[in-house]
Amino acid sequence: MFLFFMLLFLCCCFCESLPDIWLYMCVTDYFGSSVLTSCISIGIYWEGFLFIALRDICFNNTALMPDIGEDVKTGAGVLTDRQIWSFDRLFVCLKAICFIDSYLIIFIPEFIWMSEKCEKCKGTGFLTVTVEKCPQCGGSKEKGGKVSLDLMALSEKNLSSILSGECPKCGGTGEIEHKIKCDVCRGSGEIYHCRKCGKQIPYLNENNEEICNMCRASSTVYRLDASCDYDDLGIGKYYVGVVDGIVENLGAFVRLNDNVKGLMHEKNITKMPEKGEEQIVYLKDMRKQGRDVKLDLVQKNPKEYEISVVEKNVPGTHIGDITPAMNGKLVRIRGEVIQVKQTGGPTIFTISDETGTAPCAGFSTAGQRSYAHIDAGMIVSAVGTVNLRDGAVQIELAGMKELPEEEKIRLLEIIEKAIDEKATPHDIPFLAESEILEKLRPAMLQAAKEIRRAIFRSRPIILRHHSDADGITSGMAIEKAILPLIEEVNNGDVTHFYKRAPSKAPFYELADVVKDVSYSVEDNLRYGEPFPLIIMVDNGSTEEDMPAYLHTQVYGMDVVVIDHHHPDEAVDQFLIAHVNPYHVGGDFGLTAGMLCTETARLINPDVTDQIIHLPAVAGVGDRAVSPEFDQYLELVKDRYTTDDLKEMALALDYEQYWLKFSAGVGVIDDILDFRDHDIHSRLVKMLCAQADSMIREQIDVCLPNVEMTKLKSGAVLNIIDVEKYAHKFTFPAPGKTSGEIHDIMCRDRYPGQPVITLGLGPDFAVIRSKNVLMNIPQIVRELREELVGAGVNGGGHLIVGSIKFVEGAKETVVKRLIEKLAEADVEKSE
Repeated sequence: MFLFFMLLFLCCCFCESLPDIWLYMCVTDYFGSSVLTSCISIGIYWEGFLFIALRDICFNNTALMPDIGEDVKTGAGVLTDRQIWSFDRLFVCLKAICFIDSYLIIFIPEFIWMSEKCEKCKGTGFLTVTVEKCPQCGGSKEKGGKVSLDLMALSEKNLSSILSGECPKCGGTGEIEHKIKCDVCRGSGEIYHCRKCGKQIPYLNENNEEICNMCRASSTVYRLDASCDYDDLGIGKYYVGVVDGIVENLGAFVRLNDNVKGLMHEKNITKMPEKGEEQIVYLKDMRKQGRDVKLDLVQKNPKEYEISVVEKNVPGTHIGDITPAMNGKLVRIRGEVIQVKQTGGPTIFTISDETGTAPCAGFSTAGQRSYAHIDAGMIVSAVGTVNLRDGAVQIELAGMKELPEEEKIRLLEIIEKAIDEKATPHDIPFLAESEILEKLRPAMLQAAKEIRRAIFRSRPIILRHHSDADGITSGMAIEKAILPLIEEVNNGDVTHFYKRAPSKAPFYELADVVKDVSYSVEDNLRYGEPFPLIIMVDNGSTEEDMPAYLHTQVYGMDVVVIDHHHPDEAVDQFLIAHVNPYHVGGDFGLTAGMLCTETARLINPDVTDQIIHLPAVAGVGDRAVSPEFDQYLELVKDRYTTDDLKEMALALDYEQYWLKFSAGVGVIDDILDFRDHDIHSRLVKMLCAQADSMIREQIDVCLPNVEMTKLKSGAVLNIIDVEKYAHKFTFPAPGKTSGEIHDIMCRDRYPGQPVITLGLGPDFAVIRSKNVLMNIPQIVRELREELVGAGVNGGGHLIVGSIKFVEGAKETVVKRLIEKLAEADVEKSE
């Protein structure tokens, strides 16, 4: 047939005597007069006709030709032989293009398969079988006639028919036609042809492709994922596997996945494969004998095929719905991989969805990473069996894979929306009535939401607090609120998701932030943990914190601050939430312990009774004077006296001095009466006795060496050189020593007068004051600008703080500091 058309093509192109319409006739006779071939034939005819007409016009009417130079003969205007030959070649090319186009249309049916009307049903999709009288009206009326009907027997939807008087069943025709679907086109009215084998088919497949089931089956090769077993196989399908072993005179064993294995018998092998070679096989038969399953595989080598991955057909389950009662059940979960931890045995993947978090164990070889292609941060689908480990639910993975991009985006949106709803804090009344607290409510709700969000996303949390009574109570209030939530979300695992650490300085020192960043980077590399949320309490608001925040910003470690030190606006650019009374017209009288207790209740109201005494302990520890402090004292007066609270604060200061940088887990709980009350009482009394003894000894040494000076403002300035006249490297520390001396001066020697106490060391100065209107952070900034090279920094509250400098500049710094203290106004005594 191909040679026939080639001959026809050459004749049409080079023989002018052969009419082009003959080509149309040949094609029509050969292919018949169907719509398709008619369109093709007519197209060929009209293209040929157009080319012949153009050629005749050009050759017979030279007036239409342009002036082309000397080759044009004068007079009759006849074209030269060379030009005629050129035009002939042009039309030959045009006809060739037309012919080739038609040839492709005819002989490559994959490009042009079109549906045709079904001949049997004439495109209606139905066959009329019988016509009978309408059973409702009895066919008593002619078409369009009226009939009297029983209104009670009709439904509401036939109301329009009732009003018109027509029978609602036959529409007034009196006849009912009974139809059935056409068995050829199956009711579609159209017939298609398989683009591979040309077989007539009555439908398109689910991908809207014109291909029959047999061709589709032979062109699709299935790959079993790790979760599939023998129940997921289908006889007559093609699978891809790996040759697991070869047995002489028997054949080759092929592993389709870790759970499915079959024999490719020697008689079914065309070419013997090698061990480890990937092989496509045809599942000829599958025989089950109890728990044993035998597969009869046939070697196949299809030239064209598509790989389709088969997954275990397991319904999806939310992690929050998995309970110990489901032990042994196969489940499928979808979520984000929060953590990947390699143990000496399995690899533990922590997966989180919108309802909760679950540890999933994958095992290949002891101590070897399973599912190496899955890392933290990926959105995955995992299939496994629910097991109980130490009383907690754990999923033993049978398979896990990363989700496609569209599903990732959709699932992440669902997770984020659910977490955002769960992270919403509890907007409850405060323990104390306070205008400042109410103004701070939006900031406190924001801080609480960020903390809850980190918990529900299984993000690690680092809690940093100042190492004094106010700072410790602040940290403990937040800790008691978040620990139950962390345990609930992470199935009791707290170690990897929470750490509390004290800071000796009233700001985030570089020594502290470097440790936090170092440990976080290590955990990220080893376990894939996300970088933590850092909560700063009783510090974090000042300019001195900025170098540390630059470290956290590099690694995306978000920071929340709850503080009552005088804030600097510059730090807000590094924080995602900042609670500070100075932002709403308050001051340090509303201590961090009070703010953190109220914020903790917004995070978890269930801990209210447990932490209700912490604001009072924080207040006495920081010598607070405020209406809120009085209300907090009133709340716990039935449980603790003021002396009890002072003893707890002193015990915290004393114990934390010896703990240094340790969190003192357990001991701090006992001091604050979170566990056994008897142990609390005995421990606090013992610690206070030791602390009082050491304080008295220190004061006895220091008081005789205090120098008193009257400033021009009227304030009394007391100076003690704690480097020369105090015990070093023991309790109380220089700051505590200066505070004790200041209390004695205010209470015993200069009651009611403005008093400033200055504790000097080789490279620092501790400032305590009463009834003096100073601004220590402002003084520090001014000294830094004025004394270049002195290395001045520091801060604190407006009237309580510390300053650091280089030892060589001590004399200059102290002299200028005293001058600035003398310039501060004093409060007028009543």
